[in-house]
Amino acid sequence: MPPDIFNNVFLECRVMILERPSENSEGPSESTSRWALTLSYDGSRFFGWQKQADGVVSVQAALESALSQIAGETVNVVAAGRTDTGVHATAQVVHFDTAAERGEQSWIRGVNSLLPQGVAVWQAKRVASHFHARFDAFGRRYRYVLQSSPVRSPLLAARVGWTHTPLDFAAMQAAAALLVGEHDFSSFRASQCQAKSPVKTLYSVVLHGTPQLMALDLHGNAFLHHMVRNIVGALVYVGNGRLSVQGFAELLAEKSRLKAPPTFMPDGLYLTGVDYPPEFGLPVPPPPDWLWPFEGGL
Repeated sequence: MPPDIFNNVFLECRVMILERPSENSEGPSESTSRWALTLSYDGSRFFGWQKQADGVVSVQAALESALSQIAGETVNVVAAGRTDTGVHATAQVVHFDTAAERGEQSWIRGVNSLLPQGVAVWQAKRVASHFHARFDAFGRRYRYVLQSSPVRSPLLAARVGWTHTPLDFAAMQAAAALLVGEHDFSSFRASQCQAKSPVKTLYSVVLHGTPQLMALDLHGNAFLHHMVRNIVGALVYVGNGRLSVQGFAELLAEKSRLKAPPTFMPDGLYLTGVDYPPEFGLPVPPPPDWLWPFEGGL
């Protein structure tokens, strides 16, 4: 990201922190420490990130249970962002406070030994007491992997999105490029979205791969509920000819879901990184090689 963009977003982030609610944001006491974890999970195995009613399997509930056992006390986590049922993550970031004195490997190997299949912690770092996984994030990165094939591959089920229709890759790239910059993304916003403003900034939008297997990489300051899946749904319409590139531009300008294509399936969506100020020592990892190492990815 260019330095001027970083500085602007960093200042905006700091303003948000001054106004943010008190959700686990006061920092640990003198007898506790704050840790940041980076984890990956298979969203198809869970009913979303957020902890829900007893008995409902969520990533947050599984992680807090494992952490609490290792710490010997109740541990609550705050995530950089919530993901829906079926949405995956290769680099979700959370923070938690604990009075337990444990090393990094206890928070990685020890916690992983207690987690169910489908989720794993791969990085643990003691961080400054004022670090906040959600409110200190000034950028988030997503990848959507999409397959176009007459028959859906059973080996890619729940791992990639799928459409049976042939796609015009060049037209989709042209439409995707229109999303870069600051826009009102109301046309790609879920009706239940609780964000205060639909105006978000996308620093980059890259569609790469082949017409048969492609990845859409998006990097922005924040995302609305279902925003990426709604964008993918519209791009698929562009690819199959049901919506022109000009029509896509008009849809963005319309600022309404009334004329928008339906929300696309969650299967191919991955949270691949979260941006934080350098002071916290949490650089964004590249997407893992197994997640289709397309050239030009974020």
